[in-house]
Amino acid sequence: MSRPDLSNRFVFDDPRYEQLAIEGEAQYKLGTPFNHMAFDNFLPEDIAEAMWQEFPKAQDIEWHNYNRPAERKLVCVDETKFGPVTRQMLYQFNSAPFLRFLEKVTGIDNMIADPSMRGGGLHQTPRGGLLKLHADFNKHDQNFLDRRINVIFYMNKNWKEEYGGSLELWDREVTYCGAKILPVFNRLAIFSPTSNTFHGHPDPLTCPEGDSRKSLALFYYTNGRPDEEKNGAHTTIFAERPNEKIGGLRWRVSQDYMPPVLFRAMRRFRERHLAGTIQKRG
Repeated sequence: MSRPDLSNRFVFDDPRYEQLAIEGEAQYKLGTPFNHMAFDNFLPEDIAEAMWQEFPKAQDIEWHNYNRPAERKLVCVDETKFGPVTRQMLYQFNSAPFLRFLEKVTGIDNMIADPSMRGGGLHQTPRGGLLKLHADFNKHDQNFLDRRINVIFYMNKNWKEEYGGSLELWDREVTYCGAKILPVFNRLAIFSPTSNTFHGHPDPLTCPEGDSRKSLALFYYTNGRPDEEKNGAHTTIFAERPNEKIGGLRWRVSQDYMPPVLFRAMRRFRERHLAGTIQKRG
């Protein structure tokens, strides 16, 4: 299939997305156990197809390999390694029309994109890979803005439920799973991360060898957040499900008045040397 020409095609100028935002607004606020929404057939079919076709295989590019008890996956944030259609869509996901779409759906104003894709980018999880339940880091480690929205675009053709890999959304006490989002082709998931929105795909994938769970993850920020969501700046907080034990060190960075430079340094140290935080739940 030939790649679609995006040189004069601005996907999110399409009035269809205004209607999608209106329809998604009410559903987003009703999402449990925390606000979320999934849009099917989100991008034009030819663009989604092209992004799937050009998604790099594990051996095609240099990936950051997370291989520890709480997460086993490949990540790439170097956009020069993205295919041309994916790279153009990355720019459009950071554009003003898409930010307005997000603001309408979520009710969060003055959204700020993160072209550096801190923590995001292309994610690929092979057979046996997983991502244990966690609450995301809540501050950007460069500009110290507040992380408010997660957007995940899935590129998995013919994905079967028995392969696993559904995005699981758990209650704040990590006692039950309130929702699951299957990572099927051309589906866009949106949710509002806080220090208590535990999510992940915590069981090893059983997809065929050579297949993988593919996505583009993007995060959006604001300058400040509601008082009821405020917490000390922290890195990713991993949590154990009932009757689950995750190996590795128990460590958390969370300090209300930690200087940004120290927070950034500690976060980099954690990513290089530690298996991640595990938050015990009764």
